[in-house]
Amino acid sequence: MKKLLSFLKYGLLLGVSAFLMWYALKELDFEKLWAELQNANYGWVLLSLLTGVAAYLSRAYRWQMQIRPTGYNPSLANTYNAMMVGYVANLVLPRMGEVVRCSMLRRSDGLPVNKGFGTVIAERFVDLLMLLAALTITLLSEFNQIKDFFWGLLNDKYSNLEQTMQSLYWLASIMLVMTITLLLIGLRYLSKLRSNVFIQKAVQFIKGMLQGILSITKLDNKTAFWGHTIFVWLMYYCSSLVVFYALPGTSHLGYGAALSVLVVGSLGMAAPVQGGVGVYHLLVQATLLLYGVPKEAGMAYALLAHTSQTLLVVLMGVLSFIAGMLRKPTMAAATEPETITKHELNR
Repeated sequence: MKKLLSFLKYGLLLGVSAFLMWYALKELDFEKLWAELQNANYGWVLLSLLTGVAAYLSRAYRWQMQIRPTGYNPSLANTYNAMMVGYVANLVLPRMGEVVRCSMLRRSDGLPVNKGFGTVIAERFVDLLMLLAALTITLLSEFNQIKDFFWGLLNDKYSNLEQTMQSLYWLASIMLVMTITLLLIGLRYLSKLRSNVFIQKAVQFIKGMLQGILSITKLDNKTAFWGHTIFVWLMYYCSSLVVFYALPGTSHLGYGAALSVLVVGSLGMAAPVQGGVGVYHLLVQATLLLYGVPKEAGMAYALLAHTSQTLLVVLMGVLSFIAGMLRKPTMAAATEPETITKHELNR
């Protein structure tokens, strides 16, 4: 039953991506779209791929820095391979890549999945901070370009805001009552819960995960960590910028437009669908419209930027998977009990 539900869930997400992609393409003039792609300067696309490679290598080194305070020291090659395989897994099953890459490091270096997963949570939190910083800079520097878009969006939603808020109040009240009830039940049977084997394992798993999350506070070199973080996002920005110059319809755009595309594109890639397909294209196309870019040119940019980076991830991920499988698993990975890992995968 669980496999059937998982199949239906991911099938639904794939259907949503397909619908959004169809919606983004349905009113376009395909002759103009094809002309944009035919006239593209793919030298700029190659440069964007090189910036992507630099970003992935820097991310791998940053993740390695996070892992060291947990008591494990995987090599940069193993950390990089695990990360890239996780990115490929996310293209197939959204949000599965986080578990897959932690499982890869468990096999290669014996790093417990819960500790590895904790470091990934901390990594995502840092990226969220960077995205919020980029969003703030975009709102301040590009306000004149995007104010009409957000103002129209707020006006469209305002008419339904009161009804929505009333529903949210009821939902919050129900959730509060359920939380208090569960806490009272937990306190009533606390002694029995402590002796439960499953609860003990769950507590140990959470402790290990918290150790991974808090590893970010015990870094050997915090300056290098934040330097790599800034470098990664700078490479993402450069990748968004140079693809502009590859197409006739976007070659006139400047630094501010690239920042807007970076923020909106990152939100699209964060959507719980395979590789952000459809969501990314629709959001980027809509953003470029604010800068006077025709729909066809905007879609050509989205297709070129997204497809090239996706193919890069697939290529690097496949090579990393082969390299990872050729390495023998560590003794710790071979002898450590599987209960925690299987529990996490079943989740």
